[in-house]
Amino acid sequence: MSAKSKISCIVRAAIMTAAAAVAMAVAALPAGAQTLNDKLLNRPYADMHRFHLGFSVGVNTLGLSFHHNGFVTDDGQTWFMSQPSYSPGFCVNGLAELRLNNYFSLRAQPGLWFGNRVVNFLDTSTGTRHDQNIKSAYLVLPVEVKFASMRMRNLRPYIIGGVIPAYDVGKKSSDFLKIKGSEFMVSIGFGCDFYLPYFKLIPELKFCFGLTDCIRHDRPDLVDDPLRTAVNASLKRATTQMVVLSFYFE
Repeated sequence: MSAKSKISCIVRAAIMTAAAAVAMAVAALPAGAQTLNDKLLNRPYADMHRFHLGFSVGVNTLGLSFHHNGFVTDDGQTWFMSQPSYSPGFCVNGLAELRLNNYFSLRAQPGLWFGNRVVNFLDTSTGTRHDQNIKSAYLVLPVEVKFASMRMRNLRPYIIGGVIPAYDVGKKSSDFLKIKGSEFMVSIGFGCDFYLPYFKLIPELKFCFGLTDCIRHDRPDLVDDPLRTAVNASLKRATTQMVVLSFYFE
């Protein structure tokens, strides 16, 4: 075989090899693209587990919604209660989540919520004012249903709603108002799962509304205190309101 023929055979073999390589690359392109996508998708099987455990830390604002009854004392006093400002509190929770299907899950989050409420008492007839700090340390057990959207790369928004039984383990004040030991609230909120390489970070904003009257009206300790007795007599009921911003680590 002449040198020219050998060169021609080498060129043809090179072309055929190059063509085969290009064909193999094209055929393998979807798999390669999928592999690249898998690398960009953090924790792709995180939501397939039946149970999830985690914890959260966060802040809250604790408030009271007052309902007055229009009571007027014999000397014309009419007391009005309000909460002029809100101060941040602290909360910490555990997390146990049960996956029901691809979109729904059931969550329990035992924890402690700490907060403070500054209540203002105003006699509208004379302009007399009094203030009271009401500190609470709630032992809570939120039980909520979570509805999540489809996952979009490394995030997944959701909405949540449920009930929150709460027990105030803090020292009860015996000032103008006295808070009951136990309460029952409903909650609704939203959040988003952020899938990081080693865990999920989940910021969540939740609104909580008390269903039960949280004020203790039976106050035999105020028999000899007409001022505080008149304040309590002016209040029909009060319910807890709370906004909670939490950051879950799962």
